[in-house]
Amino acid sequence: MSKKFINLIKLCVGAESVSDLYDWQKNRLIVKNNSREKFTYFVTRMRPKRELEVLNGGSIYWVFKGLILARQKIVSFENHISTDNILRCKIILNAKIYLTDTYQKKPFQGWRYFKIEDSPKDKEIFDKNKKPLPLKIEKELEEIGIL
Repeated sequence: MSKKFINLIKLCVGAESVSDLYDWQKNRLIVKNNSREKFTYFVTRMRPKRELEVLNGGSIYWVFKGLILARQKIVSFENHISTDNILRCKIILNAKIYLTDTYQKKPFQGWRYFKIEDSPKDKEIFDKNKKPLPLKIEKELEEIGIL
């Protein structure tokens, strides 16, 4: 029997590429419980009600300009009080970014649950030194079914 989990999906606002996400996150690296692994995070307004399902193996899938291009494993959720004194949710992620098959996704606000069967497959681990295809070309290749 396989693990039952659910993923999240979120627009990567302000990032043009996976490289931009990597650059933004490298300034938010944290270490948890004396681990050698590196983690990163982002803060969101709403905490998932299906938290246990997400933590049972779920990832966050990142959407760049209408395309899912990457995912990161979700490690935990923490309460976070922002500077405006409002309780928010800090989503802790494994810092390793996986590039995925390209998958079109229409815009939406916030994050959404994302079923396993709708999630694109992993291609490789992101490498900052490897030059990716321009997003416009990747989108065109995906539209004609090559990617």
